[in-house]
Amino acid sequence: MRRKSLFLALLAALVIAPSASAADTAATAPQAHDPDHEPVDLSAVQVRASVLPGTAEDLARPVEILAGERLDAAKASSLGETVNKLPGVQSSYFGPGVGRPIVRGFDGARVQVLSDGLGSGDVSTVSADHAVSIEPFLANQIEVLKGPSTLLYGSGAIGGAVNVIDGRIPETVTAEPLQGRAELRGGTVNDEKTGMLRLDGTSASGNLVFHFDALHRETGDYAIPGFAESARQLAAEGEIPEPGSSGTLANSALRTDSAALGLSWVGGRGFAGVGYSLFNTRYGVPGHSHGDGDGDGHDADDDHHHGEDAVHILMDQRRTEVRAGLDELGAFETLRIKFADTRYTHTEFEGEAIGTVFDNASKEARLELVHQPWAGWRGAFGVQWANRTFDAVGEEAFVPGTEGNDTGLFWIGERRSGDFKFELGARHDRNTIDAVPQPLAPLRSNSRKFEAISGSAAVQWELNDRFHASLGLDRSQRVPTAEELFSNGLHVATGTMEIGDDTLGVETANRLELGVRWHGERIDLGAAIYGIRYADFIYQASPTSLDNPGNPLMDDGVPVRLWNQADARFHGMEADATIALVDNDLGAWDLRVFGDVVRGKLADGVERDVDVGVFHGEHVHRHAARISERGNLPRLAPSRLGSELSWSNGAWRASLGAVRYLKQDRVAANETVTPGYTLVDAHLAWHRDTPSGNAWEVFLDGSNLLDREARPHTSFLKDLAPLPGRGIAFGVRAFF
Repeated sequence: MRRKSLFLALLAALVIAPSASAADTAATAPQAHDPDHEPVDLSAVQVRASVLPGTAEDLARPVEILAGERLDAAKASSLGETVNKLPGVQSSYFGPGVGRPIVRGFDGARVQVLSDGLGSGDVSTVSADHAVSIEPFLANQIEVLKGPSTLLYGSGAIGGAVNVIDGRIPETVTAEPLQGRAELRGGTVNDEKTGMLRLDGTSASGNLVFHFDALHRETGDYAIPGFAESARQLAAEGEIPEPGSSGTLANSALRTDSAALGLSWVGGRGFAGVGYSLFNTRYGVPGHSHGDGDGDGHDADDDHHHGEDAVHILMDQRRTEVRAGLDELGAFETLRIKFADTRYTHTEFEGEAIGTVFDNASKEARLELVHQPWAGWRGAFGVQWANRTFDAVGEEAFVPGTEGNDTGLFWIGERRSGDFKFELGARHDRNTIDAVPQPLAPLRSNSRKFEAISGSAAVQWELNDRFHASLGLDRSQRVPTAEELFSNGLHVATGTMEIGDDTLGVETANRLELGVRWHGERIDLGAAIYGIRYADFIYQASPTSLDNPGNPLMDDGVPVRLWNQADARFHGMEADATIALVDNDLGAWDLRVFGDVVRGKLADGVERDVDVGVFHGEHVHRHAARISERGNLPRLAPSRLGSELSWSNGAWRASLGAVRYLKQDRVAANETVTPGYTLVDAHLAWHRDTPSGNAWEVFLDGSNLLDREARPHTSFLKDLAPLPGRGIAFGVRAFF
């Protein structure tokens, strides 16, 4: 009943809001109140993740932005899937409920996910089956900072950052007393039903501004083109699929609810606001088991996806935020203060029984102070502080309870000289991690302290209005996470015995990147090539057994993974181009093409023997093993080539695109090759502006139109859970 009521309320908003807004604005000239549905020049959009205001064109560092119509076409049920078609960006996959961004081959604890400059407050980096607690359908703008972003956001952004702007705490007055948008959509591949409503308004006094949003989504198990298990998996098990078991991925249903309320006082020189939001999602974990390491192992007796033993996750997050800003402070241009208090609970069920409960309480504060030019340098100081208390109880409690504190101080600056723009920055972080003592699995050290120092320099050359080139050099450091230091036990999601190393040190990355951007009369072209040398790169090693030479180390039939450090090398390149083909009475035709490739290898090239202790309650299993610090790194994102042909004419717009994911045969030890696949999608929309300044839009989106079997190499479940098959999504949007 609750779900039906929400859909009825959203439908009422679609019908009533335009007419109500028309009455309010009858005496005004027609105008579009919400720019989200309009075409947006993404190169001119201000990047909010940067402390110093600027557009993606202004910054020497590589940034990708989604906004407007392009964001509407890309929005999906997970953040990773939403940004998945940007050059250099892919997604992890653990079923439709879980997709975390992968930036240039880096994911997890190396890619920071932000809600308008503050951490999301979830535990999506702890395990591959943990979802990001940000709803992309409620975003106004999504920014992807490619390359180290440690100067701005600390250790967790050494591989990049994804910043989601949702405007939940207003900073300016609205264009109209009441404005917003609403959307209803359905989908065929998973019987999707999604409704969304957003309202923003300003009081008659012009100082009090409010924001409200709500979303509800529910889907069933999604359709697949064949069997859930790959042919390789079935052959390895010697199994014959049950008749009638193809066509649907069991236990892949999803339900999400999100809502927020924000209130701000806005004056001539600044603002102060507070907001409260909730995010609740319940999603199934597909596959026979909760996971399976690299997608190569499988426990045929662990039929979690059948009957009452199906594994599903219930995640609930409540977040309180305070933000304030002040302009024109004499020697300083602006002051911005942000604070978030997040309470997060994640419960994993096996059937109706509770398996594991994760609790995470985090607080984060950030102060940014932009100063007037000093000696020609315009810059900003920043201070960031965060506290995290984490606890896990149950079957998957492979990490002890921990408390972490981080404090960072940074400065970034920029200076122009003729055709050149220079950027400099430095940051110092102090980090402590304290683990709850484990009497049955004692640690050599229950408390670790780290210091990380990062620096960056970049230059941008503007030869003319059309051609820009940039050169960047970074030295970034990342401190180990609690999972890397203190884990010791069965990690059910990955189907491995995960063993941490509480002696791990700071990892250091040195990056060199060259980028170019050219704007022609009919062609826009961008390209980048980069190389990264890592010292003491932290990764999961797959040891071999000395007692059973040449075979992976197993403990009670489960593969063992050790957190280890070794030098590593990464290099890659990416390019995208948009070509204006035709613009006449038949419409405007544009062609976009893009591609990316990344390689990552361990560089030490040595083998060493280790003694492995795996704790089982009061007992410990000791193993003699060997680690090889050479070869490819696991689950590295495959190379891609993509294209999209788009057309617009008056109220109509459409596109047809395809992305080819190449075969990934550069695999790590004990990892299997992943076949390539091609995904074809299409979009069609009809847009109507009303005389009152409101707008309607009807849309039709097609995904995987060739109904291909697609198994991402980045997924732990690649042999157990393919991507959805052919699907058609349809719906209506209203802007008022």
